[in-house]
Amino acid sequence: MDFSQLKDESRLLVEADLQPLQGTRFQPTGFPDLGAAEYRLPDDTRMLLVESAQSVANRLENTIWDDNQKDVVEPLRGISYVVVKQDGEVLTNSLLEAHRINSFYILEGKDKTFFEQLKQELDILASGPVDFHKLAKVLVKYDINSLLHGVFLAKKELAGGRFKLARALSGFIEASNVSDVQLGGVKNDRVDPTADSQRGGGNIPYHRQEYTAESITAYFNLDLAQIRGYQLGETVENLLIAMAIWKIRRFLNDGLRLRTACDLECLDVRVTRPQNYELPSHEELTKALPKLVEATSQWFADPPVTEVQYQAEEKSKDKKK
Repeated sequence: MDFSQLKDESRLLVEADLQPLQGTRFQPTGFPDLGAAEYRLPDDTRMLLVESAQSVANRLENTIWDDNQKDVVEPLRGISYVVVKQDGEVLTNSLLEAHRINSFYILEGKDKTFFEQLKQELDILASGPVDFHKLAKVLVKYDINSLLHGVFLAKKELAGGRFKLARALSGFIEASNVSDVQLGGVKNDRVDPTADSQRGGGNIPYHRQEYTAESITAYFNLDLAQIRGYQLGETVENLLIAMAIWKIRRFLNDGLRLRTACDLECLDVRVTRPQNYELPSHEELTKALPKLVEATSQWFADPPVTEVQYQAEEKSKDKKK
């Protein structure tokens, strides 16, 4: 896998043309109290945010977890991450947690062994600038995924919030020249159609809004300058770049059923920066990733999967007894 064409580039920008898998309508993401996120361009084109950066980040992260095997997908087995156990059973892990290694279940449990290990290895000064190269070395050791999707060590004992990495890989989906489709339905109560609707009973009519669009486009941005800024060397950089492109490919191949009424398919993928760069195929990346993981293994913890035991802290009122 040759990424030499990217070594002087600050960004890898990818776009993908999407369309509804069936029919013409789709349901965008909705926000509490806002509904669908519509906006207009300066030329008055009516636009719609189909999927937010936060949601696409979550979906990209999910591409590397095999829920049936309860393990990382096979091409990436051997990468570093943290698994949380409770009473001998797996509770969660840093690949699934919303805040990755800053997860409540990793840092806030009664057992502070891993927390103290992080604190020691980060060697944090009480004040002044923090060493982001040191943070990157610790993250590749315990949770390499954080170097792509960002992390915020918010606890005051871990530099008081000074350790914060933005997402190196991000994405979102927009639709252009949209029209809304008003439709509706009824929630039927087959026992008592006149039951109290305030409590969820009875027959309840409702309305909903879907959309059609002239075009739907997924955008992905890999910050190559940020990855090089970790100063971890070409071997780690190549693994991070390959992981990022594999996630994009996997999401476009298998992850576009965003909601019940938003099932999309990918028509075309293109690189818009750098020009003339050809994105490796999913098959090429799948074949190359195990060798890249092996070449990077010296950077990972030994073993690469770090176990943390979670036991909830006693509540303050219980401590007073």
